[in-house]
Formats: sequence, C-alpha cells, structure tokens
Amino acid sequence: MEISVVGSPAFTLGFQLAGLSDLHNPEGDEALHSTLRSLLNNKSVGIVVVDSAMLADLPERLRNQLSASVSPTVLGIGTEEDTALRDTIRKAIGVDLWK
Repeated sequence: MEISVVGSPAFTLGFQLAGLSDLHNPEGDEALHSTLRSLLNNKSVGIVVVDSAMLADLPERLRNQLSASVSPTVLGIGTEEDTALRDTIRKAIGVDLWK
C-alpha cells in the first residue's frame, strides 16, 4: 500500500525528502477535487496525507466522504491546531491518545 501526499509544493517537499514519491500538487479547486476522488478510488493507496488548509476549503460533501473513508485513510496535517487527526485516531482505536 502506498502513501500519497496532496498539498502545495512547499507542503509536499518534506515528504519528498523523506522518500515518498506519490506527491500531488493540484492547482485550483477542480484539480484538487479530481485528485482526491482519484486517490479515493485507487486500490493501491492506503493513506492519503492532505494539507489541512486545503482540506478545510473542500465542499462539505467531499470532506465527509474523505473522513468516512477507511481505505484509504485520509489524514489532514497542517501547522494550525486541528482536531481531525485526533478524532480519526479516536474513531479507529476507540481511545483518545491525547488524554
């Protein structure tokens, strides 16, 4: 299973330096929506890491579809504090690791 990263070139650079090669830098809303839908339907992708700023700007329906996805698991990571990752872990294992 692959790890895919979606975000700006600055966001994906660290993942590229860590050795990941499935990087996506969509420009514009339509390209972002298309990329995310494509990754959701790709059976070889196990985890999709998305810049949380981009994730927050998605339409609610697509955001809900991404958060409900089990395979691939979609993780929003960013600089501002976000409880989405915390909630995803709590749903997956049933325990709040931050307490």
